[in-house]
Formats: sequence, structure tokens, C-alpha cells
Amino acid sequence: MEVTIIFKIAAVGILVSILSQVLKHSGREEQAFMVSLAGLLIVLFWIVPYIYELFQSIQKLFVV
Repeated sequence: MEVTIIFKIAAVGILVSILSQVLKHSGREEQAFMVSLAGLLIVLFWIVPYIYELFQSIQKLFVV
């Protein structure tokens, strides 16, 4: 697993938290929720290949 993916996830988390706070304080809770959801989906799309690779490795480990 690459170390850069951790930094990307952290950057998205920081950006999403700042945007959510700004939107919530301006009275736009719905947009804040959508920003949080979009950040979550972006991170999930980045992580899914690594999860797939993990399951493939586990499957190879137990196949005789």
C-alpha cells in the first residue's frame, strides 16, 4: 500500500471538514451533508482497489 494514499485521504478529510463547517455556519446544512457524502465517496473509490487486493491475497492464502 502506498503512503501517498494516506496523505490524500487526510487532505480530503481536512478539506471536507473545513467546507462543512463553513457551510453549516452559513445555514446550508444540506450542502454540508452533500460535501461530506461526496468526500466519503471519493475516499471509498480510492480504497476499493486496495480492499479487493486484500481479499485476493487472503483467498490465495487459504486455497490449497
